[in-house]
Amino acid sequence: MAKSDQPKNKSLPPEHWKDEPDEHDYPAAGDYLSLLMDEDQVQEAIKRLHDAPITRRKAKDLLRASRLGLLPPDNVHVVRDLEKVRHGDRLSPILLVRGKADHDIPLTVADGYHRICASYHIDENADIPCRIA
Repeated sequence: MAKSDQPKNKSLPPEHWKDEPDEHDYPAAGDYLSLLMDEDQVQEAIKRLHDAPITRRKAKDLLRASRLGLLPPDNVHVVRDLEKVRHGDRLSPILLVRGKADHDIPLTVADGYHRICASYHIDENADIPCRIA
């Protein structure tokens, strides 16, 4: 492994994800999406998220596509997720709504922004499980 491809935090396990999102992630995603969409669109997006297969994407690509900045490792929510991983707990996959490049609409992280950032601090090249609506 090339030096730049090595995980940033060797004390944390590289694989730290659950197989399926936590059920409470869907209402959290709906709450966030309700700030961006009307209620019918939110319900449709949540249904599509439930139905979408798990796919894997790199943390650095999720941040770039969403146009969100990387939160620092001392952010309280990132710290909490890093501590979960340190204790052997697995994180819930990310819920995403696909952007539209032809309309300059970025990827929307409906739930899991802090988990993406925590994973980036462990290994920016690790594949993160996610559902994309």
